[in-house]
Amino acid sequence: MQPQWEIADVLRKVELSNQNFTVHQEKTLRALTLCRTAALGGHVDACDACGNISISYNSCRNRHCPKCQGHKREEWIQAREQDLLPCSYYHLVFTLPDTLNGLAISHPQIMYRILFEATWATLSQFGKTENMHLGMIGILHTWGQNLSLHPHIHCIIPGGGIDANGKWKRKIKTDKYLFAVKALSKVFRAKFVALLRKEKLADAHVLQSVFDKNWVVYAKRPFGRPKQVIEYLGRYTHKVAISNHRIKNVTNHEVTIAYKDYKDGSKTKQLTLKNEEFVRRFSLHILPKRFVRIRHYGILSSSWKRGKLQQLQQDLNIIRPEIETKTQLKKCYCCKVGNLVTLHVFGQRGPPKAYLIENTLAYVN
Repeated sequence: MQPQWEIADVLRKVELSNQNFTVHQEKTLRALTLCRTAALGGHVDACDACGNISISYNSCRNRHCPKCQGHKREEWIQAREQDLLPCSYYHLVFTLPDTLNGLAISHPQIMYRILFEATWATLSQFGKTENMHLGMIGILHTWGQNLSLHPHIHCIIPGGGIDANGKWKRKIKTDKYLFAVKALSKVFRAKFVALLRKEKLADAHVLQSVFDKNWVVYAKRPFGRPKQVIEYLGRYTHKVAISNHRIKNVTNHEVTIAYKDYKDGSKTKQLTLKNEEFVRRFSLHILPKRFVRIRHYGILSSSWKRGKLQQLQQDLNIIRPEIETKTQLKKCYCCKVGNLVTLHVFGQRGPPKAYLIENTLAYVN
């Protein structure tokens, strides 16, 4: 079911050039307003079964757009199915305290980079205590349910690794948490602060404040089977700060969104914000240009995947699933049976009038 309201509806009611956005932020927000509109051009399609003719407008393909992530997510998940190993998988979340939000706003590129580095350094150290070279998939999210700044990394870690002899070593206690959470939290804080000192971004007061708080690493019990990992990852890989389905109402001045209040038993509540405040909060989660938000480490890194991982899977008698090549043809929106064949591609001027028959042509987003 298509949502009634979209992020773009709110953006169009705000004069973006009058807000205090960076060039990259404003360019991203404008791209979202143009997504699947005539401004980006489109194509005229005909069904090879029922003959229905429809118009589809092009997407912006921006990674912050909620309408452009479905296809990318499916491709990524399908590729990850080839990397599965015969062991339990664990989900950990490493979060920055809100005392560092100011630095995350002013220096996002550096802060998010060292967040990844400190996370992997922590897990790698704990793996070495058990004589294992681990692997990790890290996914950066920067938002809370109410669009506040809440930088954290979702980590998926296989419960096993490579020993000093290059052989597979499986973690025995698969019904327990991967590592002690309190110990992880302390080491993570120490490693992050050490990296932060090297960058010379924070003064003595800020550095002291991070030690005044207990850092928390959230841990879940292992997944029942490796296939569940892929299904679970689908929730996190290509998420954006807020989906269009959570936008409940938009007026000329305000927007109402739904959110889960985790401090009140995860109850679903509604929050009304000024349009400008909504856009300001959303802009906090526009990542720096070319910043990689999904990263692979250790035995799941790209260097391992070029040969070592395949050899390991072969030694463990794992059959790698074949990636199915999906057809480029889309199904007809009318009969749901035939394939859509492109008749004409058009630019900003819109579709040719020859295809507009008595204004009865169906527009498809």
